[in-house]
Amino acid sequence: MKKILVTGHAGFIGSNLVHRLFKEMDGGTIVGIDNLNNYYDPSLKTYRLEELEKAVPAGINYVSVKGSIADRELINKLFEEYKFDIVVNLAAQAGVRYSIENPDVYIESNIIGFYNILEACRHS
Repeated sequence: MKKILVTGHAGFIGSNLVHRLFKEMDGGTIVGIDNLNNYYDPSLKTYRLEELEKAVPAGINYVSVKGSIADRELINKLFEEYKFDIVVNLAAQAGVRYSIENPDVYIESNIIGFYNILEACRHS
């Protein structure tokens, strides 16, 4: 049974990927992580997560985690607990103008978070 981590699973692409995995997998575990920040309307992300919860098929263990991929301790804990076979990293901070005004947000998600995922993959 496959164990898959999908980062950014409350976003448009991430949530659609999880829906697709629900249809194509006949068992296994899908763990999604998203920080649910307010770059765009958090209620939209919450709605997507509610829709995912409603759609979980029998035989799939779906776990939704609210957290940041920049949280190394959380990422390491998830990798230790689930021993993922596949990691799809879709978590990222988007938007050029916003990056000029808030560079730390981009460094946290797009650099530190990405590095944490790579390190966790390398050590698992």
